[in-house]
Amino acid sequence: MKIRFLCLLWLSFCVAGYSQIRLARVFGDHMVIQRSQPVPVWGWSAPNEKVAVTVNKQVKETRTDKNGKWLVTLDPQPAGGPYELKVLGKDSLVLHDVLVGEVWICSGQSNMEFRLSEAMHADAEIQTADYPEIRQIKVPHFTSVTPKEDISSCEWKVCTPATAGEFTAVGYFFAREIQKRLHVPVGLINSSWGGTMVETWTSRGAFERSPEFKTMIAKLPPTDLELLARQRKQALDDRVRTLEKLIRDSLPESDWKNPDYSSEVWPKMHLPGLWESQNLGLELLDGVVWFRKEISLDSTEASKPVILDLSKIDDNDNSYVNGILVGATKSYNADRHYLIAPGIFKTGNNVIAVRVEDTGGVGGIYGDSTAMSLTTGDQHIPLSGFWSFRVAKIESDPQGINPNDYPTLLYNGMINPLIPFGIKGVLWYQGEANADRAYQYRIAFPLMINDWRQRWGEGNFAFYFVQLASFNSANGDSEHGSSWAELREAQTRTLSLPNTGMAVTVDIGESNDIHPKDKQDVGKRLAAIALNNIYGQTMQYSGPVYESLAVTGNKVILTFTHTGSGLMTKDKYGYIRGFEVAGSDQHFHYAKASIIGNKVAVSSDAVSEPLEVRYGWADDVGDANLYNQEGFPAVPFRTDQWKGLTDEKRFEIGK
Repeated sequence: MKIRFLCLLWLSFCVAGYSQIRLARVFGDHMVIQRSQPVPVWGWSAPNEKVAVTVNKQVKETRTDKNGKWLVTLDPQPAGGPYELKVLGKDSLVLHDVLVGEVWICSGQSNMEFRLSEAMHADAEIQTADYPEIRQIKVPHFTSVTPKEDISSCEWKVCTPATAGEFTAVGYFFAREIQKRLHVPVGLINSSWGGTMVETWTSRGAFERSPEFKTMIAKLPPTDLELLARQRKQALDDRVRTLEKLIRDSLPESDWKNPDYSSEVWPKMHLPGLWESQNLGLELLDGVVWFRKEISLDSTEASKPVILDLSKIDDNDNSYVNGILVGATKSYNADRHYLIAPGIFKTGNNVIAVRVEDTGGVGGIYGDSTAMSLTTGDQHIPLSGFWSFRVAKIESDPQGINPNDYPTLLYNGMINPLIPFGIKGVLWYQGEANADRAYQYRIAFPLMINDWRQRWGEGNFAFYFVQLASFNSANGDSEHGSSWAELREAQTRTLSLPNTGMAVTVDIGESNDIHPKDKQDVGKRLAAIALNNIYGQTMQYSGPVYESLAVTGNKVILTFTHTGSGLMTKDKYGYIRGFEVAGSDQHFHYAKASIIGNKVAVSSDAVSEPLEVRYGWADDVGDANLYNQEGFPAVPFRTDQWKGLTDEKRFEIGK
């Protein structure tokens, strides 16, 4: 009898566990659901189980399918809340503090993932970030060779000074503008990953239907990511052992910072420079690496306060002088600037040791070589050059596959699990990783947009993107060719798709930083597009857009749309910069430009018979300064269709 009772108890436990109802993890406490349109809600339980969902007096019922999946679609609701969302099957669950408002996907690479804590005036912005009706959920990084049904565990966060620093900066500034003007809740689904190309965000089906990509995708082999990760880690272990073959000690890494520890036999690396770019076989290294350098100071230099500058470090560092921690920063693009009190540096030899933790993607100490130095009094001691290094940890996560290794990996792992969550639209900031294939981006980017729209089943939802900012990627210009200018052109061409919009940011980039800190203007410009196009608040949302030209003698007269209240330049002397003209020889020359009403006249003494004009055609075009009176910068353009730097470049798997 006792045995029978125990068996029945065990059976009831198994059934209860099997039938436990759950929601897709994109749903959670403090979430925002989309107002004024049908809202799908889905999850899993036991097969053929009756499920009911209630929210704000609305009840929807369904049954799970043979695999236990269920889905209901809530009727459209106005903005409001907070509500409870209840799910009832054989058991039940309740979500609390659910708001109804505007929901936006925030996706792309590092400039979208870029956190508010790293933005311009971050401290002040965070202190005032008290917007309880703005919420964010950060989708965990995940790669997959097949479409996943769900994401890993994550939480919706209410925007407060305690949480706002982790929000996507672009998304936050966009949401803040929308919330202030519309007075409705705003939810941000932050599904972004730094350094990623557009092909990894696109589904296999889209590639198979594309004449441009169907041959490529047919070559995609079946791939076991866990096996590949183990193989790569083993190969990386072997390369590190080869580099460090002279190291015999087995002291723990906690001793490596100390001045009495000898790093004489450590291998050398030239800094600044990411370790992926050093030809040392460390291209796939994520983990922890130590760097050490000895510096000699005389008694005068050592007696003064010292400033230690280490440029930028990707991602986190603990920096030591003579074994003493002098600074620590968690940010992949912040300048390391540490003030060191007198007495820490000594007369004679000193050891600077830096523990660098790379959490994914590229890693190391990088940036401007002049930003690596010691400053003591009037003395400025360069620190760039060769440093000793040693690998302390190789990240062994079997999911640690580079998302650019194969196409579709991030669509499968970070987008497919979100579909068909109700959204208003997408904010997208990406393109840097595709600049070398800019011409093909004309096809690849619209392909991804159409792919997402088709799979979401909401029609042509709003898709607003950020044009690449100015950055001196490779000194590209009209004379040598510019992949970044060609990528911007591909982005502009994507505006031919319905319900798209582009925020121009060439005026707020930073020549030596691919991650410009002014995300405030980026968010505001995206918000202006949304407010005008879909929220019924008529306003100017774009800078001047080239429309046509007319040649008169040695002058070219350019006509623009989106001139707003009139054209202007921010130069106090009225000089317009950024224009070039060319004749039949296809060589461009700097052009003088002047505003004539809502047109611009350009000419060059070096071109007597001009044919074509370019504006802002370079990697770094921070000097381009044509605006409309509303303060929106002109869209870079060219009138010619002459062969570019990337016309022949095509995406290939594994390259």
